[in-house]
Amino acid sequence: MPAMITISRRPLRGRVPGMSQPFKLTRIPRLKTAEAFRSHVASLGIDLPCEDSIESGPGAVIASPVPHAQISGKTIGNRIAIHPMEGWDGTRTGGVTDEMRRRWERFGESGAKLICGGEAMAVRADGRANPNQLIIVEENRQGLRELVEILKQSHSERYGTTDDLVIGFQLTHSGRFCRPNDNAVYEARVAFRHPILDPKFKVKSDEQVWTDDEIRELIQCYIRAAAIARDVGADFVDIKHCHGYLLHEFLGAHTRPGEFGGSFENRTRILREVIQGIRSSGNDIDFAVRLSTFDKVPHRPDPELSRPGKLGPGIPEDFSNCLPYEYGFGVNPDDPTQIDLEEPFKFVDLCSALGVKILNTTAGSPYYTPHIQRPAAYPPSDGYQPAYDPLIDAERQMQVVKQIKARVGDRMAVVGSGYSYLQEFLPHVSQYVLRHGWADMIGLGRVVLSYPEILADAAKKGEMTPRKICRTFSDCTTAPRNGIISGCYPLDPYYSKRTEAVEVKAAKKRMGAS
Repeated sequence: MPAMITISRRPLRGRVPGMSQPFKLTRIPRLKTAEAFRSHVASLGIDLPCEDSIESGPGAVIASPVPHAQISGKTIGNRIAIHPMEGWDGTRTGGVTDEMRRRWERFGESGAKLICGGEAMAVRADGRANPNQLIIVEENRQGLRELVEILKQSHSERYGTTDDLVIGFQLTHSGRFCRPNDNAVYEARVAFRHPILDPKFKVKSDEQVWTDDEIRELIQCYIRAAAIARDVGADFVDIKHCHGYLLHEFLGAHTRPGEFGGSFENRTRILREVIQGIRSSGNDIDFAVRLSTFDKVPHRPDPELSRPGKLGPGIPEDFSNCLPYEYGFGVNPDDPTQIDLEEPFKFVDLCSALGVKILNTTAGSPYYTPHIQRPAAYPPSDGYQPAYDPLIDAERQMQVVKQIKARVGDRMAVVGSGYSYLQEFLPHVSQYVLRHGWADMIGLGRVVLSYPEILADAAKKGEMTPRKICRTFSDCTTAPRNGIISGCYPLDPYYSKRTEAVEVKAAKKRMGAS
C-alpha cells in the first residue's frame, strides 16, 4: 500500500470545508501566549505541539550537540542548522561579492553549528538559476575559500570555537529553472517533458531534454566541484535533490526512457554515480542531501478570486488530462493533491546505504508550490495568497519529517524545515520537536536574513528580539523574481536603505502580492 499522509481539512477556493465564511488569517503576533498558540492550532485540527516557555542555558535542548553525526571528524555542536540561501548577488562569472561576504559573516554570527550548504552553487555556468549565482569552478576557488574563512572567523569571534562547527557546500544544476544569462530569459534543460510546467518555463522542444551522454558529463562536473569544496575547507557537500531543480526533477522522471528514467533504480542513478565518482577520485569529503520529501501538483492563483492588483488564493492546476500523474516524486499518482511517501522512504534508505550523513528535508518548490515549501502570510510576486492557515503546511512538513526520522533512527542527522512561519513560537515548537525526536536539528532559512542569531538568543537568554523576527513578507523572493538582489528589505537596514527597496515595493504592488 502507498505510504500516504493527509491533513484534516482540504481547502478549496479560499474556503475551508465546514466553514460558511471565506478563510481569514490569524496572524502569529496576535497570539500573545503559548496557550493562545495551542488553542489556535487546535482549532485547525493539526498536531503542532508547543512548549510553555523558552528553555535557556547550557542544558537547553537547542544547545545540545548531535552525538551521532560525525562530519569530517567533528560532532555538530548544537541543534541549529542554516539552510542554503542565495542572494542572487554574485558576479556575472559566479564569483564572490561584498553582499555575499556579509551574508556568510552573518551565518557565522548566527550561532548555528551546521551550515547546511551555504548557498546553492552551480556546478557549471549553464546551470545557474540567475546570472549572478555562485559557480563552484576552478576560477572561483579562492573566493570560496574566503567565504569559509569569513564564516569561521565571525563564528570564532562571537562563540569562541569552530571545533564543533560543520560547513557544507550545496552543489546544484537548476535544470528547468536555468536563467544563466538574463533574469528574464529561461534557458531550461529538463529531465522530461512536463504537461503543466513546460509552458510556464518555456520548454518547447525535446532538444531541451538531457541526453544520457550529457548527464554523464554533468556527473563529472559534480565530482570536480566536490574536489574544490574539499580543498577550500568544506566539511561536506550537499547533493541537492529538492525544489524542482534538476536532480529532484530526475526523481520524478517516470516517463523518461534510458538509464536515468523509468524505474526507481534508474531515477536515482545520478546520486549513486556522483557519490561513487567522488569516492573513486580519492575525495573523502562527507555527504548530505537536501530532499523535497514530498510534492504536489503545481498551483496557481484562483482566477475566480483574483482581481487587478490582488492575487487570489492558491489552487491546483487542472490535472484532469494528466492522470495517472507520472510527473512528480512523493505524489499520489491517482490524486496529485495528496502525498505518497512510499518512494521518499526508499530514497532515504538509499541515502543511508550510500553513506549520506545529513538529510536536510524540505518540500515542494518555490516555483510552483511555494505554500508547501515556504509557509507564509504574504506571497511573493509570482505566487498566490494562502488558501488556508500556513500553520497547516508547517505542520505537514514536521509530520513527514517525524516519520522519516523514525525510519532512519541515528543512521543520519535529520534536519527539519518550514519553521520560519512560527515566528514568536519558533523556539517553543523547536524544543518539543527536538526533545521528542521528531528531528535532530532545526533548519532555518529566510528568518536568519533579518535575525541570524534568533535561536542562539533563545537558547542563551530565554527570549528573542521581536522587532527582528521575520514576518514572512516574502520580499526576499519577490526581489530575485524581478531581477533584484535578495535580502530582507523590510527588517534589515542594509537592504531597506538601498534603492532596490523601492523596486521591490513596486513589484509587489504591480503583481498584487502586498
